[in-house]
Amino acid sequence: MVDLTGAVWHKSTRSGGNGGDCVEVAVNLPGVVAVRDTKDRAGAALVFTHTEWRAFLAGVRDGEFDL
Repeated sequence: MVDLTGAVWHKSTRSGGNGGDCVEVAVNLPGVVAVRDTKDRAGAALVFTHTEWRAFLAGVRDGEFDL
């Protein structure tokens, strides 16, 4: 279990007035990147290694997840 009490959460600047269907990311934690749902900030967060996070971002940039 990763301690997220020191997490500094950031929401994308591309998040607009879509009713809060967004995620927030914390990249200031040692060795991990945490992701949480803005609608449930007290709920569970997903935690990734920096390598996993970079692979995810590369997939996003490459269109791997486009519908």
